[in-house]
Formats: sequence, C-alpha cells, structure tokens
Amino acid sequence: MAKHSHSLDVLSERIASFNQDRDWTQYHCPRNLAMALSAEAGELLALFLWSADDGPQPPVKGRDEGLRMELADVMICLLNLSARLDVDLGQAVVDKLKINAEKYPVEKCKGRLEKSTEL
Repeated sequence: MAKHSHSLDVLSERIASFNQDRDWTQYHCPRNLAMALSAEAGELLALFLWSADDGPQPPVKGRDEGLRMELADVMICLLNLSARLDVDLGQAVVDKLKINAEKYPVEKCKGRLEKSTEL
C-alpha cells in the first residue's frame, strides 16, 4: 500500500492557494465541482478501457504517468468540493468506515461480493 506523504489539510491549503491566485473560486459552486469530479473520474476510467480482467491494469504500460495525473485530478476536484461544502473529508471517511464495518461484518461478508442487503 502506498504511503501518503501529504496530509489532507496541507493538500487542501495548497489547492485553495492555487485557486485563489488564479481567481478560480468564483466558478467553484458545488454543481460545477461535482461535474468536474465526474469528468475527471471518467478520464481516469478511460485509461482502463479494453483491459482484460487477467491482464495488466491499465493495459498499456505507457499510461502509468497518465494514471498518476488523473488520480491527482480526481483528488483535487474532491478536495475542492469538500472545501466548498465545508465537509471534513478525513472525518467523513472515518465515519463512513465505521458505518461500513457495521453493514459488512467480517464474519458475514469476507470474500463475498454481495451488497449488505443481499448477505
């Protein structure tokens, strides 16, 4: 598992500064940011198009740097959206993991793909 070298707070501050320097926050309503997040996620997904389930992911080795950059774009959009909506994203993840642990107890779902309502 990759180690994360920057905290969400540090990244959020750097992104906010970048946006303010360019006067882009005027365009950052939640709707626009949600659409941008979806568009960037689509660009990330396109890197995996035509992958075989048992083949390399993504299928073309030269796409590795593009993969990093698209992941970064998704993260930037997500952090912009969470800042605009005043959501503590780190705490939201902690809270959601707790909910998921209750919905998907290890003894019921380990190694299974069903949704919680199907277990």
